[in-house]
Amino acid sequence: MITALDQIIDVLKNNPRKRLVAAYANDSHTISAVYDAIQHAIIYATLVGDRAEIKKVCDEHSFDIGKFTIVHEPNEMKATEKAVELINKGEGDMIMKGLVSTDKYMKAILNKEKGLMPPKAILSHVAVMQNPNYHKLLVVSDVAVIPQPDLNQKITLSNYVINVARALGIDKPKVALIAASEQVLPKLESCVDAAIISKMADRGQIKNAYVDGPLAIDVAIDKESAEIKKLDSPVAGDADCMVFPNIEAGNVFYKVNTKMANTESGAMVVGAKCPAILSSRGDSVKTKLYSIALAALVASK
Repeated sequence: MITALDQIIDVLKNNPRKRLVAAYANDSHTISAVYDAIQHAIIYATLVGDRAEIKKVCDEHSFDIGKFTIVHEPNEMKATEKAVELINKGEGDMIMKGLVSTDKYMKAILNKEKGLMPPKAILSHVAVMQNPNYHKLLVVSDVAVIPQPDLNQKITLSNYVINVARALGIDKPKVALIAASEQVLPKLESCVDAAIISKMADRGQIKNAYVDGPLAIDVAIDKESAEIKKLDSPVAGDADCMVFPNIEAGNVFYKVNTKMANTESGAMVVGAKCPAILSSRGDSVKTKLYSIALAALVASK
């Protein structure tokens, strides 16, 4: 079982390399992270972008430009569409956002005719977080894509985090459905939806996991809080995964952890034909490297 983000890289060294396609990869953070992943023998990489800008970055960092396949396309939107096209042609196993804005990146992925969306698919953001104050990795969703998931989307999010946790080697992950209270409060949609999904899991409609909710975040991750509140649950105090009721809750949790608690993370968008790395343009090289490694691990399953 993988218990730290660095271990994903170690596991992947024993697997065949995956093929990454980076969209509008003109920036040093993207190129540096991709180069690190190549040097760790995780991936082969195609950079779609401005050849002159890519060469400039490689020269500045003394990177061997021969390690990359470069597809010259200096236009931001066209470069992103070209990256999607390469995936659809079978020339890549995962796609990564470079300097392109998130809206253009997602527009290319969501394009009904030329994008990467299977019929009736639901896109969701999944992050794996390593907080030094928590005793294991946390798989969380959704902090970046779906603003207000409905019941059906929350069911899908639950299955997505289960799949990612299982890719990390957790045979039967513990999934906490987060709400403001661990009581089933009929007036709170988050509580009602969590109770329904939890019961679905009890009936075998969601498989390969322990699922419980609603759970307030304290009882989901803190055993003492669960004991004080006398909560009898296989998940409480020991969650592997958390599904948030909306993007505000998830995004605030994610950013407080990464900015104030020295939490490392890797993240990707799932639900498309391949994992899609959606790191912020301001994310560190390490975060982008972990995101590449996570996507490669999931693409291997």
